[in-house]
Amino acid sequence: MSLRICILETDILRPELVDQYQGYGQMFQRLFSQQPIAAEFTVYNVMQGEYPSDEQTFDAYLVTGSKADSFGTDPWIETLREYLLSRYERGDKLLGVCFGHQLLALLLGGKSERATQGWGVGTHNYKLAAKAPWMSPVREELTLLISHQDQVTSLPENATVIASSDFCPFAAYHINDQVLCFQGHPEFIHDYSRALLDLRQEALGSQIYSKGVASLEQEHHGATVAEWMMRFVAHKPEVA
Repeated sequence: MSLRICILETDILRPELVDQYQGYGQMFQRLFSQQPIAAEFTVYNVMQGEYPSDEQTFDAYLVTGSKADSFGTDPWIETLREYLLSRYERGDKLLGVCFGHQLLALLLGGKSERATQGWGVGTHNYKLAAKAPWMSPVREELTLLISHQDQVTSLPENATVIASSDFCPFAAYHINDQVLCFQGHPEFIHDYSRALLDLRQEALGSQIYSKGVASLEQEHHGATVAEWMMRFVAHKPEVA
């Protein structure tokens, strides 16, 4: 039986990227189709006020990345916060990436803000700080494509760090068997990262831009993270 995943899309791609990449919902669907656990996905663009009806049920809710700030006060962000808090209180499984990772941390008692480290772009390496039964295939280190200038600077008190680096200490975390979040973008591909870098070249400055472009020579573990996410959703904790 397929897992049913609700993708809460929190952005609309820049016009020059839409033809090739459609949107983050589509990018996640392409990514998840490559991992071995059967799953089906429904995408709702919450920026445009789209949400599932009360009758619809899902095994998990995934919050995508966004150009918006997780600590922003836009009405759609406030609505999304209320929705996610309600789902959390009902015991639903929640997944977050980049903006979603930061928003869920903020919502559940942590802190997200503009990072003093500046922009993170290109390919980034993390040390894995924890192991869990759903983290299969096993990796000693994790490499993901990133694009962010905000970070989680304090985790909710019941969160466990999964991945970290000097640049991004809280790069991935889980809260028991209910919440799993990553700062990096498993759904990105190298071409999309390069397109973002080119669009932001002026804002990034030549040094960060050049380093980001050079880092794209390295492979990333997006497919591994996709499998971890689906295993996390499918995982039933042992009852003592």
